[in-house]
Amino acid sequence: MAEERAGNHAVGLDDKVVLVTGASRGIGACCVRTLLDGGASVILHYNTRRDAAEELAQAAPDRCHLVRADLADDAAPLALWRDALAWRGHIDVLVNNAGVYEVEPAFADDPAWAPAWRAVWRRTLQINLVAAAELATLAVEHFRARGGGILIHLSSRASHRGEKPLLGAYAASKAGLNALSHTIARNEGAAGVLSYAVAPGWVGTDMAWDYIEETGDRGPLAENALGTLIPPDEVANIVAFLASGAARHATGTVIDINGASFPR
Repeated sequence: MAEERAGNHAVGLDDKVVLVTGASRGIGACCVRTLLDGGASVILHYNTRRDAAEELAQAAPDRCHLVRADLADDAAPLALWRDALAWRGHIDVLVNNAGVYEVEPAFADDPAWAPAWRAVWRRTLQINLVAAAELATLAVEHFRARGGGILIHLSSRASHRGEKPLLGAYAASKAGLNALSHTIARNEGAAGVLSYAVAPGWVGTDMAWDYIEETGDRGPLAENALGTLIPPDEVANIVAFLASGAARHATGTVIDINGASFPR
């Protein structure tokens, strides 16, 4: 008990260097703003939206560094990590946020169906899981050498509940991300490496609101007990709290934020 009480792990992000993948929009962009507000220095990964990433960085140019990478490319995770690491010489927190949400082609007894179906599964698993796992592996090695570090993986309610038809690849990739986070937490805690997953339901990003307006589907609103989509800044607040190191013994957990649409 004395050893547990001896450590004073204050909430704060000052002097922390955080790498956020998929940082140019949605949850990632909100995480960047919240982390910067907390005093962190942030590496913003983007793929095609450089203008959006540059606009975010204007909030604190001296505490932001931009890195482009297409995580569908096998060579991208290592190149991204090396570029990110070179900026300040170390990284304290990795936020694995980048992901795709692609619909699989419906089954057809047609020779063209299987290649198209496989392409969606391969791209989804590569970006959502394999690239994230490679970055996590690189981060763990770095954190071990530094005496610790934090990984935060953006999962999904779908990892527990499953998804809509033709979105099996997405759900499977997020379930794999949870398992990856559990494995790192169980095996690397003694080295000071902490690993968490955050699993949102429908989040009120531009993409989600556009979907509701275009389709007229009110389901994402109705299933939330609070009657709305989840504000992305609430997800970002959880990410920033975990990044602060103030919840060390929560390592290995998946934190749900889904408006009671899937209580566990």
